[in-house]
Amino acid sequence: MKEKTIDYVLRATWMAVQKMYNEEAGRKKSTMATGFALISIDPDEGTPSTALGPKMGMEATSLSRTLKSMESKGLIERKPNPEDGRGVLIHLTPFGKEMRDFSKSVVFRFDEAVKEHVSDEELAVFKKVANTMMELINSKRIYTEKHTY
Repeated sequence: MKEKTIDYVLRATWMAVQKMYNEEAGRKKSTMATGFALISIDPDEGTPSTALGPKMGMEATSLSRTLKSMESKGLIERKPNPEDGRGVLIHLTPFGKEMRDFSKSVVFRFDEAVKEHVSDEELAVFKKVANTMMELINSKRIYTEKHTY
C-alpha cells in the first residue's frame, strides 16, 4: 500500500473531527462553526466582531453568515463598542451562554477521549510536530522561489 502524505492524514483527520462535531452540534440544532464562534466570544465582556475572524481562522464572508444565523437564533446580540464608536461587540445572550457551555463540553470530551488512548509523551510529540508545521507555514519557508516544480 502506498504511504499516505502528511497532508492527507491531516485533511482526513480534520474532516472526521468536523463530521463528529457537526453530528454533536446537530443534536442541539446547531453547527460546528456556531459552536466555535460561541467558544471564541468572551462570555463577560463580549468580543469585537473584527477580532472573531482571525481568532477562529474564518473568512469574513463565512463569519458574517455564521453571526447572522446566531443572531436570528437568539444566541448573540450586537452592541456598539464603547471604546470605539465605529466598532461592534458581539455579546452572548443567556441562551448563547448555555450553548457555549454545551460546545465547550463537546470539545473537552473529545480531548478526554483522545487522552484516554494517547500517552502524554505521544501527545507532546503530536503538538510539537503540529507547531513545527505551523511555524513553517507562517514563516513562508515551504514554497520559496528556489523550489521549482
